[in-house]
Parts: sequence; structure tokens; C-alpha cells
Amino acid sequence: MRVLGVDVAPGFTRTNMIACWVLGFVATMVITFMPTAQPHLLSGVLGVAPGAQGRLVGLLGFVAELTMIVSLLWYGALADRVGRRPIVVAGFALCALGTALAPFAGSAAVLVALRVVFSLGTAALGGMFATLAIDYAAERSRGKSYGVLGVTSGLGAMFAVFTLARLPERLERGGMDAAAATRVSFLIVAAALLVAGVVMRFTLSAGKPAETHIPLPRLITEGVRLARDPGVALSYAAAFVARADLAVVSGFMSLWIVNYGVAHGMSSAQALARAGMVVGIAHGMSLIASPLLGWLGDRVRRHNLVIGAQLTAGLAYLSTLLVDDPLGPGMIIVAVFVGVGEIAGINTAGPLLGTHAPAAIRGSAFGVQALCGALGILLVSAIGGVLYDGWRPAAPFVVSGLLGLGVAAFGLSVRRRIDRDRRSGRTPEGSSATRPA
Repeated sequence: MRVLGVDVAPGFTRTNMIACWVLGFVATMVITFMPTAQPHLLSGVLGVAPGAQGRLVGLLGFVAELTMIVSLLWYGALADRVGRRPIVVAGFALCALGTALAPFAGSAAVLVALRVVFSLGTAALGGMFATLAIDYAAERSRGKSYGVLGVTSGLGAMFAVFTLARLPERLERGGMDAAAATRVSFLIVAAALLVAGVVMRFTLSAGKPAETHIPLPRLITEGVRLARDPGVALSYAAAFVARADLAVVSGFMSLWIVNYGVAHGMSSAQALARAGMVVGIAHGMSLIASPLLGWLGDRVRRHNLVIGAQLTAGLAYLSTLLVDDPLGPGMIIVAVFVGVGEIAGINTAGPLLGTHAPAAIRGSAFGVQALCGALGILLVSAIGGVLYDGWRPAAPFVVSGLLGLGVAAFGLSVRRRIDRDRRSGRTPEGSSATRPA
């Protein structure tokens, strides 16, 4: 049984597979929308001074990722016990709550608290759609499954920046004041998330990956222990950088353009629309590159693809040092390369982990991988937020770029070990992979 060229794994249906890809669209949409719209929320509703926004964005990112760190391991292990679907539905409910209340926050402290609620939801969604893309696809098609997921996720990101991020401006043109337009926009997004949760309830598989009664702490331990395998370790390290890359594009690129635009005479809503266009170009390139990466993921050794992806992403993010005017054509050129680097890191780490992680603890493994991504976002948000205000707006991109080059170097150092394990048939837990890693 196939859908869009992807062989569906036994026990699942075409509807399940399509629902997974739709989940990628909606989850990425909301994950992208919040940080993209955040600068407008800070200046247009909360009235935060431009000179303090970098630190506040860094704080929000830090708190969000700290929340994810606390929850991700438990989400992954719980998904191995109760199934993926309940975690997805709960994630949409939490995201809807955080999104609906954010523009009504009366202070930065309340906004931070609501970001915690929102992050509990994004942690559930982010961990699950990556896991489901592996669960629902046969091993020989997991690269293509991730490629389609990358396309739908890219469409979700583009929808967020080209449509949702422009809602406040459109509502303002219709006669609303800035605060009311922002609040109505966030409420519309929250309502869409609730609808998506209901749809997922009836289209995702209700099954569990395995009938197991392993205690949750042990499932978590098993997911961490898998890192002894060099292929799993490389996948975890790649996720550490790749998720930070996505957060930098969605958050700091938008902040950079909005602050610069407002300083040069644009309104906050106009600057946000411009930021949405540039960020949308980056996500558009991710959309174009994703099918190629999926095709390559089923035809070349997946650890080599991860190494190449990290090298590409590292150089792309460092290219932001060449940008002086974020409203000029140079930023658009950089956004093209950043978009390719962004999706390259994300789309290659998952299939590599899917090859090495046993099905019975795959949720835990992807939970650990998502945790690594959260740690990466935490580091880049904390350091990048301070350097954004104290050094230059490109600083968060520079941090991500250097980390990407570091992961590429690590991959080169363990490449021979992965090849040796592949030739000997050794994989985690003593199982045998059905295709080359």
C-alpha cells in the first residue's frame, strides 16, 4: 500500500499516513507563527522598548526550551505506553490555550507563563509528528516519508509567515486598532488549532507501537542509552543544531527585520509583513529542498547525508555576517541559503535515528532527540539573545553556524565506526537493520 510514493508500514492506513503529514503542516504552522508574530506582540500590544526586546525574546526562548526539556522525555516514553494519538490531541489543546491568551497578557511575566503552556503543547506536537513519519512508513520509504513531511511542514511555515503573520495588518486596514487586531488574529489561530486536534483524534492510528509495560523511567533510560550507538549519537547531535536553526530563523530573523524596519520609519505591522516575506522565502527554499533530501535519504548512507547537511547549514548561517541591511536584496539571498540549511538538518537526522532505534522504544528515542533539539534552542536562545543586543543581530545565526560545523566534524570522526557497525550488522539492542544506515 502506497501514498505519494511512500510505502505504508503494515498495520497502518493511507489515512494515518496523510494525517501524519497534515499534522506536520499544522504543528509547524503554529510553532512558526508564535515566534514570528512575537516582535509585533511585544511592540504593538505590550509596548516593550526595542532595546529590551532581544533579551526578552531570549528569555522567552529560554523558558520555552526549559519547559520542553522537562516534558519531552516523558512525552516520548508516554507515547510508547499509551500511543501517539492522545499526546497529539493534548498538544493541540495546550497550544490553543497559550495562543488564545498570549495577546491578553498584561505584563512580560504573564507572557512568560503563557509561553510555558504553549511550549508544553509544541513539545508534544514536535516530538510526535517526527515519530509518526517513521512509524507509518516502511523502512525502505522513510527518507521519502520525511521528504513529504518536510514539504507539508514547509507549507505550514509559509502559511504562518505569509498568511497568519499578516492577519494583524489586514485587520488594522479594516479599521481595528493594533491591539484588537493582534488579539483577534491570535484567537483565529487558536480556534484553528482546536479544529486540528479534533481532526487528528479521528484520523491518527489509535494503536500503540508495542504492548509493553516497561516503566516510564526505564523507557527514558533506554532512549538515552541508545546514544552509545554512534549513528544514534550523530542523530541526536544533528537534532541539537537543527532545531536551534529553525528557532533562529523563525524568531531572530523576524526580530532583526522588524526592529530595523521600525527604526527606519515603518509601522510594526508593516515591518512584520516584510519579515514574514523574508522568513517565508527561507521556508519556501526548505519546501523546495525537502523532496530532494527525502529522495537522497533512501539512496545514500544516511549518516553521510547528515554530515553534508550540517556542513551546508553551518556555512549558510555564517553567511548572515555579510548582511548590513536586512531590508535589502542581500538578506533575501541569505534567506535562500539559510532555508536550505535549515531543512537539511531537520530532514536528515530523523531517518538516521529511525534506522537505528528499535520500534518498541522509538517514541523514547525520538523524545531524547527532541530533547537534544530543545537543548540546542535553549543554548542558542540564551547566548544569541544576549549577543543580539550586545554585539549584532546576526549573532544567533553565527552561534548556530559554528555549532553546525562542530556536528559535521563529529560526524566525520565517527563515520568509520558507523560504517563498521553497518557491515557487521550491529544495531542498538542487538537488532539488525533492514537497510544501510
